[in-house]
Amino acid sequence: MSDISFPNLFSSNYIATAIVSFSAIALLYFAIRTLITSNRFQRGMNLYQEKDYQGAEAAFRKVIDINSTNDVVHLFLGECLMYQERVDEAIAEFESVIDRAPKKADAYLRLSDALMQKQKPKEAIANLQKAKELLEKQRQPQQAEKIENLLEKIGSK
Repeated sequence: MSDISFPNLFSSNYIATAIVSFSAIALLYFAIRTLITSNRFQRGMNLYQEKDYQGAEAAFRKVIDINSTNDVVHLFLGECLMYQERVDEAIAEFESVIDRAPKKADAYLRLSDALMQKQKPKEAIANLQKAKELLEKQRQPQQAEKIENLLEKIGSK
């Protein structure tokens, strides 16, 4: 009877070793990927703060190549595009964030700014109102009040 158990135990050890090895390799892969992403993002932020918008754009695009759903990176990429007067591309970035995360008020605010630059005040105001509503729902009354004041200024013009 011990002869029958020994092969089963032996194969179970191989399976367990394989699972642990695979898990360790996967963990290492994701740790390295996270480190690379973090370094590229930090490089992009440094370039952005130095007002090197082309360099920051390149760094943010490299981050997006690794993690295409990072909304913060898309927002900063859109900002870089705005500073380079590539407003249509920036609008596409902001809209992609809204499509993925419709409750992200920052995306509506930035889209509103881009739409104002494109001489589309009605669409810009609609996005400001959406951002204000989201901020109120997210219990950020001070931010919502700032947008309300901006809407009032725009309305008085």
